[in-house]
Amino acid sequence: MTTLTPARTGSPVLVAVYAALSVIGLIGTWYFNLAFFAAGGGDYVGGWFANAASSSAAVDIIVMAVAACIVMVVEGRRLGFRPVVTVLLVVLSFVLAVAFTFPLFLALRERRLRRT
Repeated sequence: MTTLTPARTGSPVLVAVYAALSVIGLIGTWYFNLAFFAAGGGDYVGGWFANAASSSAAVDIIVMAVAACIVMVVEGRRLGFRPVVTVLLVVLSFVLAVAFTFPLFLALRERRLRRT
């Protein structure tokens, strides 16, 4: 019978990967957001539900964003993050992009785990 050993936590490689994903998430989402508004904008949220394909993606992202925010609050509290950091990440998830904030949170989490 094999025994499981705990995974090593706080990897600097993971910090770098999460940080890179965070930057890609911010640039990738806002490239298209700015293109949308530059083309005249319109009903941004309505565009999420313009057809079945975009509606599926929108529901997927909304559910993921809510779950990510719950994880950020619970795990942030468990790891002793300052409440202002967690609140800022949650707010920015809906203002900027969860594709930016969740990987950023994961990078911060890895750094914190490395210190403990």
